Amino acid sequence: MSNLEFDAAMLGQFIGTEHYYRISPSTVITDGCKYLADEAGAYWLMDALASYLPQFTGREEFISAKLTVTRGSAELVLDNGNGKVLDRQHIPFTDFPLPAISLFACWGGDFWVLLLPSEY
Repeated sequence: MSNLEFDAAMLGQFIGTEHYYRISPSTVITDGCKYLADEAGAYWLMDALASYLPQFTGREEFISAKLTVTRGSAELVLDNGNGKVLDRQHIPFTDFPLPAISLFACWGGDFWVLLLPSEY
């Protein structure tokens, strides 16, 4: 699907998940994140987050990730939910359809779960 068909208002409809979808050996995404990845063409964002999460296993149980888009580039910032920045990445080009989005990652005991804030 193209970004032209992405409906950001739909993100708020996800208040839980029925399925987990594995995107890496240590990371799964919820129904809401799958919708975002499918409809906004944002699997790259899920992959970027999944690449950062293993370094936090055993050190953090909750991570807040915020992507902020400015003039076609973006900043991805991961923090501990209390403002302590854990990592960050500059993304030189993106066509992500929103000016910003926050996602959460929770350690589930065996894997990281990426979810929308409304699914937390």
